[in-house]
Amino acid sequence: MLETVQQLSHVIVLCEDIDRMKSFYRNLFTFPVISESNSGLSFRIGPIILGLRKRTRHYDGRGAGPESPGVQIAFLVSLEEVDQCHTELIDKGVTILDPPNNQDWGHRTVYFSDPEGNLLEIYAEIGYPA
Repeated sequence: MLETVQQLSHVIVLCEDIDRMKSFYRNLFTFPVISESNSGLSFRIGPIILGLRKRTRHYDGRGAGPESPGVQIAFLVSLEEVDQCHTELIDKGVTILDPPNNQDWGHRTVYFSDPEGNLLEIYAEIGYPA
């Protein structure tokens, strides 16, 4: 039955401090908000929904924190935009974990984290080095 699953449509980031996380993502990105409540916020990012949800269920666990990220979310941009995004992140006071760099796996990347330590990446595909 699981072979019928053909796509990812929704990513949810579990949050300790939902108000802080809402503010961070809203101030950083301009994705359209599709729903919001006291315990969550959802953005439309192309065909994907990115949701922030307060940890309320017994199986939600605890946040991993900056020392041990719980998730990595990668946002695709054009090659020129990687460095532009890096500059904008710095202007917004975001701590950069790894500045723009061409990676061996064919991406130009910049890494940073959200307030709860989840790893965020802005990347462009540049192809594998020769």
